[in-house]
Amino acid sequence: MKYRCLVLDHDDTAVMSAETVNYPAIMERLSQTHPELRLSFEDFTRYCFRYNYTGMCRKILHLTEEEIADQFEFWRGYVRTHEPAVYEGFGEMLKRFRAEGGIVCVSSHSGIENITRDYTKNFGFVPDQIFSFELGEEKRKPAPYALQEIMRLYELEPQELLMVDDMKGGCDMARSCGVPFACAGWSHNDPEIADYMRKNSDFYFASVADFTQWLFDE
Repeated sequence: MKYRCLVLDHDDTAVMSAETVNYPAIMERLSQTHPELRLSFEDFTRYCFRYNYTGMCRKILHLTEEEIADQFEFWRGYVRTHEPAVYEGFGEMLKRFRAEGGIVCVSSHSGIENITRDYTKNFGFVPDQIFSFELGEEKRKPAPYALQEIMRLYELEPQELLMVDDMKGGCDMARSCGVPFACAGWSHNDPEIADYMRKNSDFYFASVADFTQWLFDE
């Protein structure tokens, strides 16, 4: 195999969650707490790309830290009853990678509860390591903590890992650790995001099938 460990984002890399779960959740809660605030889905995606979710809440929505924590708790309840679909072929790719001895880790701004549920239900296993929202901002991507910890736990060199993410935060984290980065371009509809990621990723894949073929040298 090209890599011993895949470090995977969750939202819009493994599951189609931005439009069907994350955006509706934030808008529903804002309608209750700040009905004057409005975001289109396109703006939501672009702001998350530029600033990540928490940064968007601060810089664009101007929410307090207490309101950001409230948003996450509301989202946590929302995602329990709104399960996102999985990208076609993603589960088959993961199962093959594990069967060949690969390590599968997740680094995401999602919660550990829904990551565990989505993997168990859709892929039949729990990732070897999960680095989720609950870690706190200092350890969440783009901070290097997740990659550094994976390399420490499994005695891996940077070139033995591959970070896979659809957003800038994963790319920045990989760069900070010298880890190769592959963009999950299969979720991109925004030309600004796609253009940036094509220019700044080591590898860019428009489909899970293309990524799988490349990963296994088919």
